[in-house]
Amino acid sequence: MAARPLSLAALAAYGALALPLAMAALPLYVHLPKFYGDTLGMDLAAVGAILLVTRLGDAVADPALGWLSDRVANRRLFVAAALPLLGLGMVGLFHPPADRSLHAAWLATMLVVVYLGFSAATIAYSAWGAQLSSDVDERTRITAARESFTLVGVVAAAALPQLLGGESAGALARLAFVFAALLAALGAVTLAAAPRPPPARASGGVLAALGRAAANRGYRWLLAVFVPSGIAAAIPATLVLFFIDDVLEAPGAAGLFLVLYFASGAAGMPFWVWLARRIGKKNAWLVGMLFAVAAFVWAFGLGRGDVVAFAAVCVLSGLALGADLALPPSLLADVIDEGATAAGARDEGAYFGVWALATKANLALAAGVALPLVGWLGYQPGAAGGERPLALAYALVPCAFKLVSAAILWRAPLPPQAARAGVAART
Repeated sequence: MAARPLSLAALAAYGALALPLAMAALPLYVHLPKFYGDTLGMDLAAVGAILLVTRLGDAVADPALGWLSDRVANRRLFVAAALPLLGLGMVGLFHPPADRSLHAAWLATMLVVVYLGFSAATIAYSAWGAQLSSDVDERTRITAARESFTLVGVVAAAALPQLLGGESAGALARLAFVFAALLAALGAVTLAAAPRPPPARASGGVLAALGRAAANRGYRWLLAVFVPSGIAAAIPATLVLFFIDDVLEAPGAAGLFLVLYFASGAAGMPFWVWLARRIGKKNAWLVGMLFAVAAFVWAFGLGRGDVVAFAAVCVLSGLALGADLALPPSLLADVIDEGATAAGARDEGAYFGVWALATKANLALAAGVALPLVGWLGYQPGAAGGERPLALAYALVPCAFKLVSAAILWRAPLPPQAARAGVAART
């Protein structure tokens, strides 16, 4: 692994692929159920069952995919093989056959192809980034570059459907082609111009690799921090449209709020890279968590028409988002060093495979906590009288999870290189 700083061009070439990968989630989670349920007329229960089964299979497969990416001679080739599956599968999802009797089988098959391509590419791509430098500060620059492109991709995914004609079948079909084109173009940039990862070093079977990851004390602590922090981020994502509609009563401003949030996250990324260099990644992440709570807790007191105040909350909490995106994967690369065996096995893919599983579990847990909670507290979408329970679940519950995560991080005995300030800060 190189210790010299990567050029801005090299960072951009590596980060480019993150843009289309980030765009994939919105069509799958937002547009797909409506497309198959409303436009194609499939039974919603059947659509839900297919989505549930395929998503569960996708999550469970992540650690094995990570281990498999460690077994190939060049992780870059693993990414190259996965991208066509993702692109073709996405186009196929929104171009179903005319025969309605085939729609259920088509949906299930295309989802398997998309999830396989997306998970294989994402896990190997993240592990590739962890291999690009042995310098603790450079790792933060690499993850920050990747996550900056991720935020641009999220904003693009939110804006493109409206530019292409709304949520009609034709617009979604065009969106799938635009996604595939961007995936091909930016994937080619990363594969051709990004720094090459060194050969993966793995030994033994999948259970042995996962066992080595589980035996890594720093990794166990990092996962213990990551899970409640991820739930804290996922709960507002689940409830934000309800909050905008029924608390602020400003549904037309939803797109603006999302753009402000994600754009602020991208704008704040250089600050977190700088702060991690000055005070260490662990301390910088802790500052980011506390800043996120201080910025977001004010959403609980907002009400009808508080658009400007909520925009301020979006900007400030968006700035904190950069810490959550840039620092945990960089810390993960540090704890992988601690877990490297004497035989040289590093198992980056296995580590990131379990990490991907935890990310998807966070999303599932957030929906499983937030939606039943607001119903139990008395909130019904569009009905009067449920604004305060919704605001409580949207603003205060995530802050509580974030504080739990911060407390664990404060106590976490991460390896010295993960907690200390960078060399540049001490000289």
